[in-house]
Amino acid sequence: MTLDSRVCLLLLCLVACGACGTKTAADPAAEAPPAPKVEEVQDSSVFKVDQPGDFPLATATEIDAASTLTATGSVSPDVSRQVPAISLASGRAIQIYARLGDTVHKGQLLMRVQSSDISSAFSDYQKAVADERLARAQFERSQDLKQHGAIAEKDVEVAQNAEDDAKVVVNTTAERLRVLGADIDHPSSILDVRAPISGVLTEQNITTAGPVKTLDNSPNLFTVTDLSEVWVLCDVYENDLSQIRLGEFADIHLAAYPDLLLKGRISDIGPVLDPALRTAKVRLQVHNPGMLRIGMFVTATFHGLKKEVHAGVPASAVLHLHDRDWVYEPETGGRFRRVGVVGGPMKGTLQEIESGLQPGQKVVSNALVLQNTVEQ
Repeated sequence: MTLDSRVCLLLLCLVACGACGTKTAADPAAEAPPAPKVEEVQDSSVFKVDQPGDFPLATATEIDAASTLTATGSVSPDVSRQVPAISLASGRAIQIYARLGDTVHKGQLLMRVQSSDISSAFSDYQKAVADERLARAQFERSQDLKQHGAIAEKDVEVAQNAEDDAKVVVNTTAERLRVLGADIDHPSSILDVRAPISGVLTEQNITTAGPVKTLDNSPNLFTVTDLSEVWVLCDVYENDLSQIRLGEFADIHLAAYPDLLLKGRISDIGPVLDPALRTAKVRLQVHNPGMLRIGMFVTATFHGLKKEVHAGVPASAVLHLHDRDWVYEPETGGRFRRVGVVGGPMKGTLQEIESGLQPGQKVVSNALVLQNTVEQ
């Protein structure tokens, strides 16, 4: 093989090796992850309609209103209307005629107690009556003997003193029976416990055949609560206390009866703040029409003295959806935006908007029609 042939063969081998190296080398661009694809998501609160002119607009007007403060609270009993039904005589409960939660009337029989204290008190009273009878007879006899000169004056005085002491003992034992609740004219070891007032039994600490102890070491047998007037205790933050005045009225809304509106008078503002929550207890005196129950959650709206300007729109412009209030505001290109607002009370034919809308803004005058259109 000539020299020229050898050179050509070497060049061919180098070219072939270079081609093989090019094929086996890794391509960084080929191994890179694909570029992310960005898709535009439409705003769920914006709706487009083909004929925006079919939905007339209304302009929000100005409504003068006082500032309001909303606080949550719960129904509590008026402690001045809670009266315990007690027994001053210890013993054993033999019969119970009422149960927790019952409505009772004043004087109604709640339970009967068999008491050894009553038996002992009657025994003492009867003994005192017998001793007084004997002392009176001796005094009368001493007076007769004195008239006949059989005894001295001092003997009559001793007899009279004995009779006076006997009368004191009779009065004392009789008063003890009355304090224990027994009837002097009907001696019995059975004591009747009756309702002191009309109301609802909100506490019961006795069962049939259970022991009845005296007040020094036993809770009340029953507690009767007059629920015709109740308290609503609200938590008001420290920064909002300036909007509350004693004697003013607040609106009471019940979660159980959303269409019912009650009035409560502010009777007390707690002098001590909760150190953790920085709130004060505000007490409202509320007349109970019959459906208020102890422990119910309520919402109280306080009307402040500061004047504010709110927006007013036709009632049909407000859409009640998912326990919230909404209005539709127009945008360009046949679009309408659904905006959440806080609705207030009706002012004639207009509904007050406490927040979320300003006077002068335009809204769809009939939000329900637009809502039905976009749902189709």
